[in-house]
Amino acid sequence: MLMTSPDRAAKLSYGPNGFRILATGNHVACAVTGEPIPLEALRYWSVERQEPYASAEIATKRLLGEA
Repeated sequence: MLMTSPDRAAKLSYGPNGFRILATGNHVACAVTGEPIPLEALRYWSVERQEPYASAEIATKRLLGEA
């Protein structure tokens, strides 16, 4: 179970197989759109850029330099 604080952005470290919580919160902001992503719904991120993405489409566009 993730320990979270209501309506507070978490700080994460993104790895190849998961992420590590550095500061508790209940969401992160998509690096492209800014929309909040609940931690339990976070599936896409870049280890190299240390950025979260709201969807596979957004992540693909970002990694291809289209976003």
